[in-house]
Formats: sequence, structure tokens, C-alpha cells
Amino acid sequence: MPELAPAAAWKNVTARYPYAGRDAVGPVDLDVRQGERLLLLGPSGSGKSTLLNTLTALIPQTIPATVAGSIRLFGSAVNECRPDRWAGTVARFFQDADQTLCGMRVEDEIAFALENRAIPEQDIVRKVSEAMRRVGLSEAWRRRRTATLSGGEKQLVALAATLVQEAPLFVADEPTAHLAPAAAARLHHLLLEESIARSVLIVDHRLDGLIGSVDRVAVLGVDGEIIAEGQPAPLFRRNQDLFDRLGIWVPTASRLDAKLAEAGLAPATPPLTIDGLLRAIDAEGMTARAAPVLQNFLAEHSARASLTPGAEIAARLEKADCAPLFGPTILRNISLEIRTGECLGILGANGAGKSTLGASLAGLLRLGSGRRQGAIGGVAFQNSESQFTAGSVREEIVASLDRSLPISERLRTAEDIAAAWNLADLAERHPYELSQGQKRRLALATLTATERWRLLVLDEPTAGLDAAGATMIAGRIEALARSGRGIAVITHDMDFALRLCARSVIVGEGGLLAEGPTVELLEDRNLVARAGLAEPVIAPVRRWLRQVPAC
Repeated sequence: MPELAPAAAWKNVTARYPYAGRDAVGPVDLDVRQGERLLLLGPSGSGKSTLLNTLTALIPQTIPATVAGSIRLFGSAVNECRPDRWAGTVARFFQDADQTLCGMRVEDEIAFALENRAIPEQDIVRKVSEAMRRVGLSEAWRRRRTATLSGGEKQLVALAATLVQEAPLFVADEPTAHLAPAAAARLHHLLLEESIARSVLIVDHRLDGLIGSVDRVAVLGVDGEIIAEGQPAPLFRRNQDLFDRLGIWVPTASRLDAKLAEAGLAPATPPLTIDGLLRAIDAEGMTARAAPVLQNFLAEHSARASLTPGAEIAARLEKADCAPLFGPTILRNISLEIRTGECLGILGANGAGKSTLGASLAGLLRLGSGRRQGAIGGVAFQNSESQFTAGSVREEIVASLDRSLPISERLRTAEDIAAAWNLADLAERHPYELSQGQKRRLALATLTATERWRLLVLDEPTAGLDAAGATMIAGRIEALARSGRGIAVITHDMDFALRLCARSVIVGEGGLLAEGPTVELLEDRNLVARAGLAEPVIAPVRRWLRQVPAC
């Protein structure tokens, strides 16, 4: 029986954008086998999205670039047809949901691809309802305009619009970047459910809920070439040091495995999940010796209360009703304060009102009722592009500085800021040409470039970032809090919140469901489930340590 052609195949492929001094990706040799679930990893700017865009000839036929090498889908060369030829073969989920959506109503967005195939109307209605049900959207969403949705809600609609196509190859670029934990878990299940015979190529940094269902991992290095490839468990153990140096995400269990290895306590079989790691420790009789290692790891990933006595109020809401711009009231009777030197977590499901609360706390939205106290704050929006106005990274940073300063001084300061945020090599690039992670760093660099803002609201600051970028952001947030800024962090990453925010609020059901120490909130399983969240990945470690004597 002849061997099946790969679902996707790149052979010696390179891609270079106009006026660029080097290739954005490649040379790459990579196959996605039929029925395989392949995870593609790499640091920000390594060319992951570029590689995916070559797959259906979006690059170079729609996005200008010079592409060399052979790219084939199910045995056919992609450059022999227009990108729309592959619509029935490849379902593409873009990193930015707005690249998928057309601004129509939810039901129209989901039906769009099916209508283009002239599928009978009754079949379209049935398929749209089924796709909405699978991603957790109620029938009440049908007539909603996508322009009124939150970033995470848009991702859910885009997911439904992609799944409904039932293509044999599903390609997803950071599909969980703006999703709440429960929604992210549902997405991973839908993408990787074994009952459906399809190939999956996925780029994602939320590995802990995903990695157990992946068949193979391929990793791009900083130069855009494949540097590692293989089955997940041995690959992560074998390349842990390399991935750390390059800032590439690895499962939490793999990071703990490396810590145990340093102490000579690594389990015989490399683990992919925290539960699997803890079972191996107990089964191999290493409980007492491993406990201090896990205790130190837990301490490194838990926030310490940093609020100094007598800290001033950076902002306060009193019995406030909050609404998005031009939208109805979605949060009522909100009383909340944040003090200087504090890092406050704002948690909740998609569409709960987190961004609206953050913008109201910063004073950017008019309250329906109640009052706000404190100076206007600065906001790093969920969509970084909405903050960019200049033609280059350097100009963007210069524009954020005090205009009363001489231009020569502003240019020197901009160079220092670019270097500090690892953007120096991108100074001449247009902000829109950057990867999503690079855009995120630029947005935060410009927001924090001066002492203007006493309060900073950071909306999903780590979305789309590689591990190095997330670590950098965490360090900057801690430094800003130590300098006396009040920091509100809106995040779907529960482990990130646990690491940085000693106190958090959980938004849901039209108000604040809970407020208190982050570790206590996230240990309340009923509250976490009610809010559509998930416990931190390291939560089982905390429970395990409580059962170990003297821990």
C-alpha cells in the first residue's frame, strides 16, 4: 500500500520580506503527517507565523515576500493555485481574531465559509448551531455584532468559524492567547479530539493543557531554522537548557523535572504533567528528598505581599457602574481600590468585563453611577496595534517621551529603552511588521517610558509572548511596583497572576465575585469553576507538599 503524502510539507523553504536584511524563516524542512498533531514552538520573531502563512501561499501571493523551496499540501504544490483554492483543505485560525472576522453578526461569521461553498441553507443552519455549541456559545449570541465582543469572545467566534469548515488540516496560531482557562481547555479538546480524523498544526504557549495530546514537537530557533524535533517528553528533557537560553516555553512539569535533575532526583521517565511528576516521585521513593526542591519552586512562583504600610491610593472606585464605550452597563456596584506599590490581579472569564473594569479604574471610561478617585492612569490595551501611531519602533518610543526635551536627548533615551526591551535590532521596523510578542513589548516599553502614570493597567501583558518575554515582563512589573506605581494586571494566566499579584479580584456575573489573596481565591475550586477559570498548574504541588511531613 503506497504511503500517504504528508498533510503539509516544507522542503528547504525560506521566506524573506521586502527590504529585510535576512530571511524571516528558514531554511525549513518539516512534514505534518496525515492524522498527526504537531506542535510548533519557537521564540518571538523566529518565523512561526511566517511559516504558517506560506502554507496556503498567503505569502507571497497576498503578503509580499520572496519564498524559495517546495511547499506541498496533501502532495500538491501550493504555488500552483491561488490561496482560496485551499479553503476546503486547510482551516486556518489566525493569531489575531480580527484577521479572521469581517465585522458581521456572529452567525454570519460562522456561516461565511459554508455559504461560499454553496452548501444548502438547512445544512448551514445545522452546522452553525453545532459549531456554536461545541465552542460554548449560546444561541443568544447569533445576532451579536462581532465588533462589540471582547478579544477572547472574538477568538471563540473565530474558532467556531474555523471548526465549521471541517477541513482535513487545521492550522492554529496562538489560539488560546486571549482565552480564559476554561475556554482554552475546551479549545484544546476540540482541536485534538481523537475521534476526528484530521491533521493539526498548532502554535501555542499554553503547553500544560495541550502537551499530553500532541504527537510530535518541532522547534524553530532565533534564526528561523528547525533546531529540535521529536516526541514531547524526551525532547523537553534533552533540550531543557537550550530552550531556557532561547526563551522557549516548556511544560511546567519539564521545568520542575530539570530542577529535580539538578538535585540528582529526576524520575526515570520524563514527565509531561505535574500529576505524573508527583506520582513518579512517590513511586520512586523520593518524596522526602524532592520536597525541598518543590518547596523552593513553589516559593519562586508565588507573589509576596509587597504593599508598604501607609501606601497611598492610586485609584478607587466607589459603588461604580461600568460600561464599555458606547455599550450598556455590564458591571454594577463596583467598589475597589488599588494602592501605590501594589500589583492587583483582575481575573475572570471571557466577556466578564475585565477590560471594562481596568479602563474604568484608569479613568478612561465614564461611569454610569458612583465615583472614581485618583489621577488618570495609563493602559496597555489587549490589542497592542491600537496604541501605535509612528512609522518605526524608534519613532514610536521617541513619541512617548517628554516633548519638551531636546530631540537628541529623546533619541538617546529611545535607544536605551529599545535595548532594555530587546527591541534594538528592530528600531527601523514598522510596528505593524513585528511579531505579536514584539508588538507587546513595544507597547509596554512606550507606556512605561516616563514617570507620567502613577497607575498602570496592563491588559493581557503576556499574550503571545515567548518565555523570555514573559519573564522580562514579570520583572518589569515587579520593578514598577517597587518604584511606587500601582499596577493592575488583567490576565488569563493563573500561574502568572499567582506569581505577581498578592491580591486579586475575580470578575463575573455582572460584578466582583470575590476579592482577596490570590492564592486563596485560586484554591477555592467552587469559585474557580463558577468564574470559568482553572486552578494554577502548580496547584497540585501545593496540595502535595501539605501531605509531606514537615512541609
